[in-house]
Amino acid sequence: MTASDWKKILKQLRSKPAVMEKFLRHNKPKERTTGIAKRKCERCGRFGAHIKLYDLNFCRHCFREIAEEIGFKKYS
Repeated sequence: MTASDWKKILKQLRSKPAVMEKFLRHNKPKERTTGIAKRKCERCGRFGAHIKLYDLNFCRHCFREIAEEIGFKKYS
């Protein structure tokens, strides 16, 4: 189930609280504890190529765009 499908279904079930509660109990996406889907880029939301050094939590694409603004220098 994709994220958009999940949002559509929840939107339809808001008028039926009992059905929504049962649906969430059985179909809610699990919280990730390990793996690539645990961390997302804070700027764009990508999962892959994540730079977590110094608790930055950016993907490499966003890091390249804003590195100079946050104080990193390019040496070569």
